[in-house]
Parts: sequence; C-alpha cells; structure tokens
Amino acid sequence: MSSHGRRHTGGILWAFAVAGTDNEKDAVMQASSQVVTVVVLLADPDAPTVVAKRLARTLPARLAEKSGRQRRFAVEVVSRPFTADAEDPSTLMRRIVEDGSAESWDIVVALTDLPLHSHRRRLVVDLSHEHGTALLSLPSLGGWRLQGKARRVVEEAVLSLAASRSPGCERAAYRRPPLGPFAGRLAPIRPGPVDEEELADLRYVADGPRGYLKLLVGMVRANRPWRLVPGLSKALAAALATGAIATVDDTVWSLATSLGTPRLIVATVGSVGLMIGWLIVDANLWHRTTKGSPEARQRSVLYNTSTLVTVTIGALVCYVGLMAVSFVWALFVLNGDVFASATRHPLNAQNYCTLSWFVASIATVGGALGSGLESDEAIRAAAYSTREQERRHMLQGEHDG
Repeated sequence: MSSHGRRHTGGILWAFAVAGTDNEKDAVMQASSQVVTVVVLLADPDAPTVVAKRLARTLPARLAEKSGRQRRFAVEVVSRPFTADAEDPSTLMRRIVEDGSAESWDIVVALTDLPLHSHRRRLVVDLSHEHGTALLSLPSLGGWRLQGKARRVVEEAVLSLAASRSPGCERAAYRRPPLGPFAGRLAPIRPGPVDEEELADLRYVADGPRGYLKLLVGMVRANRPWRLVPGLSKALAAALATGAIATVDDTVWSLATSLGTPRLIVATVGSVGLMIGWLIVDANLWHRTTKGSPEARQRSVLYNTSTLVTVTIGALVCYVGLMAVSFVWALFVLNGDVFASATRHPLNAQNYCTLSWFVASIATVGGALGSGLESDEAIRAAAYSTREQERRHMLQGEHDG
C-alpha cells in the first residue's frame, strides 16, 4: 500500500474510534467505502507547474462531483523536467509510465509547454488507459483561456483513466473515444492515429488551419514575448539612453515637427523591423533543419514563425513603452519658449505626441544596437520559455554534430 493509502486508512480508523453516535459511525463507514484515487500532475518547470498548481486547488472536488461513483480523488503536483532532451511523444509517455510505476501513483497526467507532433499532426493529448497515464501539450490549446481549457482536458482525461481502472472494465470499452464532449467544445481537436507499438491507446490532435493557429498562439504565449526587452538589460539601457538624449536635441525637434504621419509610420516600421532582424540574426534564433522530410520542414516553419511573432510582439511592446517614457520625459524637461524658438512651432499636445513618437523610433534603433552587447544565451532566455530553450539547444547540438 502506498503512503497516501496508509494515511487515508489510519485517518478513517481514528475517525471511527472517536465517533460517538451511530449516525457519526455510519458517516465514517460511508466515507471508508469510497475509493481514493491518487492523481499526480507531473509538470515541466515554469508555466506548466503554475497551471498544475492552480488546477490542484479545485480538481479533487470537481472530479468527485463528476465521477458519479463512490470515489474520491487526491491530487498532487510534481514539478520535474520530464521532457529534457526529448520531444517524441512515445519517449515521453514511456518516461511518464516509468515514473508512475516507480512512485506507485494511480493516475499520472503530464503537462508540458513544448509543442509535440505525431504522424505530422499536432498532438494535444495522449492517453494510456492500461497504465493510467496522459500527456498534455499545453500550446495546442491556444493562448486564450488556457487555464479553463487545461482544466477541462485534465478532468476528462482523469475520469476516463479512472473509469478504465475500475473493476470489471473491459479493454474494448476504454478504447472507445471517451473525450467526445471535450473534442466538440475545443474543435478542431479530433482523435488521431496511434501505432500498435506505442504505449498510448488514444490520441487527440489539432487538425487544419485552426489547429495550426491555436498551436502557434500557444507557443507564442508560452514564450511570453512581453518580457523580451525587460530581459535584455543592456539593450534596454541603450534604448532609454538614446531616447533621453534625443528628446533634448533641437535637431530632433525640427525633424519631428517637419515629418508627416506617413514618414513617422515608415520610421516606426523601419526601427521595429531593424530590432526584429538584429535580434534574430545576431542571436541565431532562426531554426535551420538538416533533415529533408516534410515533417521536419513543417516543424521548422512552425518554430520560425513562432520566433518571428514572439520577437515582433516583444519589439512592439518595447516601442510602445519607449514612446510612453519619452512623452513623460518631454513633459518634465522641455521648455515651450526654447522649443518654439528652435522649431517655430508651439509646444502643444500634438507636438508632444509627435516628438515622443519620433524619439521612440530613434530609441528603438539604439536598443537594437545595444542588443548586440548581449550574449546569445541572454537573448534566448528572454525570447523563449525554459523548455523551448532546452529544445533549441538540443537541436543546435544535433545540427553542429
């Protein structure tokens, strides 16, 4: 018996001993007749662990309510890098089964923020009813309402695995798709093919353009692009310093007031594009596959697209932040008479906005150049999640080898 089961049995015996009335003893006996299923959420470090801990708060009560049987659930969270040096679903499922057997866990649901593929399809969840395990790829659920979607998937998976491990359950019965309602709510997720030699007996994949878009958005969300520039201290310092100097330069004032909106837009696109290109090229963020298979090319396109979107969002967040800082800085340091003398334009609200807009473009260029002082590892740490960094490091090693 596992340690959890011993604690549960001891607690029931103590409760029965101290129960005074017959009604209290009947209540204790009814509780003792319930089966306690230990569910472990095995999560990769970082974002998957955060999702798992939030799920664990409400999962036991929700599972007990939905099971419809005399069953209770105890949920534990184990944070462990189970996807280290691997991204093949079969290999990962084998690791999960081995961990579950070694620890005597009843049901194991593994969560990762790596994008997984099988048979050129984007994997959502693998289930092995025989071993009571499931593998969930969080990016395939998209970037919005991730917590709610993950909760529905985990609940349906646990209930399916728990039902298959009940006495009298036939193997043919649990091989039927048990997640029909889940697949319907989260379309375009559908059952996918499983090879005979795999441990998984049921698989759900995201098909079609919508499935591709969901996965892409999920990958970008896992990378947290809004943290890109704050994670690059040297680039941020260079951008702020460039913006501070440009704000008090009368030549910049004259240029800002003489440029029309189309030229300011061109300056914005050019400066943001320069930062994006510089970061990707200088830090070697562009993935090149050495394999000629269609699946390898498909993955390469997906990874590069997620990189481009991640860096673009990060650069735009940087640009907006620099514009806001430049506007506030201009409010404090600029003198209306001096500005009007140099530009022959009044220092009104419109010129404050125009100047801060143009200064943001100049500062973004300075930030792009400042990012050249950052190490490649620092840029990757700012651009990618922990699991994605490890995956790209592994692929880079294969490429160099």
